Amino acid sequence: MGKNLSAVAIELLKEALCSIYWYKNNLRSFLSNCINDTNVINRPDWNGYKRQIVSDIINELCSNQERYLGDIRRLIHEVIKMESFHHLEQVEDGKRKVERAKQAVADLKRVVEDQTQKIKEEEEIKRKRLENLKKIRSSQAVLSKLDEIKINYFRLVTSKEYQKRGFELEKVLYDLFELFDLDPKASFRNMGEQIDGAFSLEGTDYLFEAKWTSQLSGTSDLDSFSGKINRKLDNTLGLFLSINGFSEDAVRIHSVSRSTILLMDGSDLMAVLENQIDFLSLIIRKRRHAAQTGNIYLKNSEILNYY
Repeated sequence: MGKNLSAVAIELLKEALCSIYWYKNNLRSFLSNCINDTNVINRPDWNGYKRQIVSDIINELCSNQERYLGDIRRLIHEVIKMESFHHLEQVEDGKRKVERAKQAVADLKRVVEDQTQKIKEEEEIKRKRLENLKKIRSSQAVLSKLDEIKINYFRLVTSKEYQKRGFELEKVLYDLFELFDLDPKASFRNMGEQIDGAFSLEGTDYLFEAKWTSQLSGTSDLDSFSGKINRKLDNTLGLFLSINGFSEDAVRIHSVSRSTILLMDGSDLMAVLENQIDFLSLIIRKRRHAAQTGNIYLKNSEILNYY
């Protein structure tokens, strides 16, 4: 189980506790064996309704999960390992109550296990990111090349040749892909469609598009690029770099469905060029976040601050 119990898991824990014990004295005995702080158990009005008592206790525990982490983990562990509900069979309509308790426990177990798995995956991503950064920082050749690419990019930032700048940006990104061993392909035209580049990462082919305008990239830009991706093989994704970012509408529209593109902006690129995060970790984290949440525009600041 992760350090913090999710909102969904909290509600499922409450439901499970209300279901696994019919009589309040049995519930109180169970909670006393799981929770060290007796004040948490004694504070609610035990003459009131069981559901309110459970809600009050769990809300207090979860309001300070750092303090009560051990109690919460022990409580979760004891609930999800429950398999026998003979005590419920003795009460009126016992069979139905047993089935309800089993379902409540199963629901809680599934959500907790899912959360635990996601935490493990995030920790593995963080480990790989730090490992990659360490590897890059220990390689003078890689650092030197990264500095060279950064200098070339800064030259473009101050350039007044705006039309030429877009083409030069493609070259910068090609060098970056090559530095990280991503088997890049340069700009090419396929059946009348202009593709700015392509690369491969973890068995997935990515088509790449870069846009550098004074305006935010909008819905029509993403629609056009998404169409190019959807006309390729199923194992193809797209990475759209818009130096100045994207409109909120564009991000929202393309995040509500099963999108095949990831979004990257100038701040993401700078984080890579300044060696705050390696390019592989950036893309892998963006892809994982999109798969889990639907949001295709996870920013590097969120990755660096949280992971």
